[in-house]
Amino acid sequence: MTGPELLPAPLRPNVHSNAQGDSTYRKQMGRLFATVPFASACPQLGYAMVGYFSALQIQTMDSAHKVEKLALLHVVIAVSSMLAQPIIGVLSDRTRSRLGPRAPWMLAGTLTGCIGLVAAGFSTSIAMLLTAAVISHVGFNAFGGPLSAIQPDRVPPQRRGRYSTRAGLGTIGAGLLGPAIGASFATRISLGYSLVAAVILLISVTFVVINPDRDNRQSPRRPFDLATFARTFWISPRRYPDFAWVFLGRFLLCGGYYMILGYQLYIMEDYIGLSVHEATRLTPILSLLSLPGFLLAIGFSGPLSDRIGRRKPIVVAGGLIIATSALIPAISPTVPGLIVSIIVLTIGFGTFLAVDQAWVTEILPNSADAAKDLGILNIAATLPNTFAPITAALIVTNFGYATLYPIVAAIAAAGALAVLPVKTP
Repeated sequence: MTGPELLPAPLRPNVHSNAQGDSTYRKQMGRLFATVPFASACPQLGYAMVGYFSALQIQTMDSAHKVEKLALLHVVIAVSSMLAQPIIGVLSDRTRSRLGPRAPWMLAGTLTGCIGLVAAGFSTSIAMLLTAAVISHVGFNAFGGPLSAIQPDRVPPQRRGRYSTRAGLGTIGAGLLGPAIGASFATRISLGYSLVAAVILLISVTFVVINPDRDNRQSPRRPFDLATFARTFWISPRRYPDFAWVFLGRFLLCGGYYMILGYQLYIMEDYIGLSVHEATRLTPILSLLSLPGFLLAIGFSGPLSDRIGRRKPIVVAGGLIIATSALIPAISPTVPGLIVSIIVLTIGFGTFLAVDQAWVTEILPNSADAAKDLGILNIAATLPNTFAPITAALIVTNFGYATLYPIVAAIAAAGALAVLPVKTP
């Protein structure tokens, strides 16, 4: 058996308090809903800074091999992130502390991630940059994994679409603002890293302080051994087919997305034909033009899924929009074509993210392992970082950027269609 009724009291979603009109509960939910966009933005902003600045740093350190070196950076980051989230999830699910199961890991994670950002800013070699980037990503994964588990811990199912919308607002908002912030500090990279680290640390600590969890030191301590750890990375597709299909859909959609995102700066230079200066100037403009469509998509999709009681059709629609966006630069390799592509891509990803996080909380095999299982699902978002840069580098090196876009469109479309067999609506 699974479900909220089997969770220890500090982890159980407090569904009934809302129905009874508990004012304290309503205030807690109000604070959580108001602040989760900012907390969700923190890991993504850290990732975006590393992604944007590292491309500039690598280009300066080894211009002749920048594509291959950037691919290596993404691979190492992805592998470390892939391992970090489920492991932290297992430990978080079993943590008993005065601050609850999530806060200790979130605080330690954000501190580690910010240290990695500052170190990346002072890197003088690719090896130093790679090490700092790994530290940063592991830290922000240690923050983001327990943060995502707050949704099944505390938010009632009937409100998860709205909560997911707010969390997605922060995630995509940071993804849009990240390159714009990066472009503003393109000639002062170490300062940019340090300022962003300070902002992330402030927001993360504030979120934990004003959204306290309950003391769970008296809750039963679940056993942990090597066999449990070994099972962390495996959930049977036969027993839990919905989980498997959602994992595959995420993997393909994120794979297509990262094949483009990781090389955006080089695409503007080598495919569109812009100079480095022109590319860095265009980056914040792209972010600004993408914002209205993103806000419309994410503001509409999450509440709609709560209203109709269905998530899957909206996830599929978002994936197909992402696939469509990849075809536009293939047809029109120009600045206007790139602008339209980014706008459409952002609408699709906003639609997808607004609902996806709420949906996955409803197909978890065991609510008592929420952080661990969400960590495994997040592998579907991080594992493509291992393969996507290598695949994209091979395609670009041998066939050029024009071939990359149709392949990305096909992968994204396959990801959207992969979730059709999921029984959970």
